[in-house]
Amino acid sequence: MKKRMTTLILSGILSLAMLAGCGNAQDGGSTSGQGSAGSSPQEAAGSADSQETAGTGASEGSETLTVWCWDPAYNINALKIAESIYQKDHPDFRLEIIETNGEEINTKMATATTSGVFDVLPDILLFDDSGFQSSVTSYPEVFADLTDYGFNYEEFSPGKVGFSTVDGRHYGIPFDSGTAIACYRKDILEQAGYTIADFTDITWNEWMEKAKVVLEKTGCPLLNGLSSYNQMTIMMQSAGGSFFDKDGNPNLVDNEILREVVEVYTEMVKEGVYTEETGWDTYIGGMNTGRIAGAMNGCWIMASLQAAEEQSGLWEITNLPKLDGIASATNYASQGGSSWAVTSQCSNPQLAVDFFKATFGGSMELYEQILETGAISTWIPAADSPKYEEPVAFFNNQPVFSLITTYSASVPECYVGVYFRNARSDVANAITNIIYSGGDIDSELQAAQDTLIFEMENK
Repeated sequence: MKKRMTTLILSGILSLAMLAGCGNAQDGGSTSGQGSAGSSPQEAAGSADSQETAGTGASEGSETLTVWCWDPAYNINALKIAESIYQKDHPDFRLEIIETNGEEINTKMATATTSGVFDVLPDILLFDDSGFQSSVTSYPEVFADLTDYGFNYEEFSPGKVGFSTVDGRHYGIPFDSGTAIACYRKDILEQAGYTIADFTDITWNEWMEKAKVVLEKTGCPLLNGLSSYNQMTIMMQSAGGSFFDKDGNPNLVDNEILREVVEVYTEMVKEGVYTEETGWDTYIGGMNTGRIAGAMNGCWIMASLQAAEEQSGLWEITNLPKLDGIASATNYASQGGSSWAVTSQCSNPQLAVDFFKATFGGSMELYEQILETGAISTWIPAADSPKYEEPVAFFNNQPVFSLITTYSASVPECYVGVYFRNARSDVANAITNIIYSGGDIDSELQAAQDTLIFEMENK
């Protein structure tokens, strides 16, 4: 049982598909780091090619590293820029990038583990944060332990680093940010007598009172979402909360943080200041049409907001409300993002780590260039880049990239669990029953915990 619990302990996010910049529509629809929870059209198109190139690690002595990852415009583009930067001092270095979607990566890891044949693996893999720890605990033979290679993890957000840390050991290299932000229409806030400052560094109780005023005076709910999935996980993570205890056991019934989250979320919906949507299009459409006055999600949500070009200058961002009465509560969380892993098959892990040290873990040039594709760094020094500090017209000339990178440094580290997605779904069902069927919190959380235990014991 102890071995089983060790396997259950950790999982990347909430990545979160939380998820990466990286989840499917239910998880937030981020385009930055799609994982196994749902493959984008680009991923599906690219997977056929990767079937032909199974992916072998670099031969010993070679300065070529093979990589499996997805999304040419985002992840692969970032790798190519990193390659060109590293080649300035290492002209013989090459990356062989094989476009492979997250689901296929998981399938091939499982096959390699079952067969005991690991030479089909590449040198480097990409994972959405919400599934990273789960993959390490499920397929430990696949991952190289990078703890003693001298990578400077202290220069990254602790919350980000935590996604790829298992039992105190590091198995990943942090990449893009899923730092959560609150975005509001300044013109709608002004109609209610507020500014963005009124929603900065506040608690959820304060937010609730102001949201009611906004709704009364403008007719606009402040937030919307796809059921409680993303909103619940953002609120949980902002206080360092988990669905599990430190031993990996389900902890839903006597969970102070979760109970506060459920109470706040339930009140938001019942008061009409938060609208539950039926699909991704209506979720984004609510913001783009002005039906909803705000957004709260991973920072990748900014790309969807900017699709409404006529709203340029009308949006501003700030940090999150924090939970009342919770000692660990903060105004910061993450929703999405992805990280790199070096595989056990890598014949030159020192080269792989050195490449990452010089690029994703130490190149201002890299992070300035990939910013153009919306890839925001979790490398804290990037916040000092003049490019990160440039005002962005759409967001009323705020230096949003610098703000977000600063926020990321304060995201709490969270213990997620291999069965995070099961737990989240079970709690979401409980919340639905509370809101729409008159269920009470105690009985619904108990039912959710019973369901989760059954799922864990029978998977």
